[in-house]
Amino acid sequence: MQSFAVLLRRMNGELNRVTEEFAQSQGLHLTDMRALIAILDDDPALGPMTPGRLRKHLNLTSGAMTACVDRLEKAGHIRRVRADGDRRVVHLHYADPAREVARDFFRPLALSTDTARARFTRDELMVVVRFLAEMNHELGRLRETPAPSAPVG
Repeated sequence: MQSFAVLLRRMNGELNRVTEEFAQSQGLHLTDMRALIAILDDDPALGPMTPGRLRKHLNLTSGAMTACVDRLEKAGHIRRVRADGDRRVVHLHYADPAREVARDFFRPLALSTDTARARFTRDELMVVVRFLAEMNHELGRLRETPAPSAPVG
C-alpha cells in the first residue's frame, strides 16, 4: 500500500500549493492561512473560536497568536467580536467579504472536487468520508501527543 501513502502526500502537496497561492495573493503568512482554515472549519458545538483555542490548535505562543490575529483583522479576513455575557472574552469570526474572496479563489478547486466526486457512488464516498474522519481523528491524537525528538544522522 505504498502507493496509498504516495497518493495522500501528492494530494496534500497539491492542496498546500493552492493554499499557498491564496496566501500569496492576499499577502498572508502560511500561519495566517492555518488560522483562517481553523476558524472556518471550527466545530460549532464548541462555540465561537477564541484566540486561546486557536493558539492551542496552532501551537503558537501568545505573542505569535496576537500578531497573527492582528494581521488577519487588519487584512479584513476576520472580525474580533466581544462576547455578550463577558466582554473580556473575544470571539473570532471569518469576515463575510473575505469569505467571498476565498470562495471565488477556491471555486476551481471546488469544481474539481465535484468532478472527482461524481465518479463515485454514494456508498464509495461514504467509505472515503469514514476514512477521512478516522484520519483526522488520528492526526488530532498525534497533535496532542508530544513527538520524540531524534537527531538526524
